[in-house]
Amino acid sequence: MAKKQEVAARHYDVILSPHITEKSTLLSEFGAVVFKVSNDATKPQIKEAVEALFDRKVKSVNTVVQKGKTKRWKGRPYKRSDFKKAVVTLVDGQDPIDVTGAI
Repeated sequence: MAKKQEVAARHYDVILSPHITEKSTLLSEFGAVVFKVSNDATKPQIKEAVEALFDRKVKSVNTVVQKGKTKRWKGRPYKRSDFKKAVVTLVDGQDPIDVTGAI
């Protein structure tokens, strides 16, 4: 395996948490993992952070900005925050990332 990249504090600022849903679980069968990322994170930054934190080679990164829904609480409307998520596809032959364990 390639030399492990040095993990910097900025990598933890880019990757916020795994995004676990039914759809992201189905994507994991195809070697993809979904993460919530910082709103100002770029695709190269996300790729570098995943490679450093999890020691896997990344094939591609696709990003989506999920707009917050308008909801009501006690009759008053409010808006959920927008967030950015990244679908990270790993190179074929790489071990899958276990998002249920600790880093």
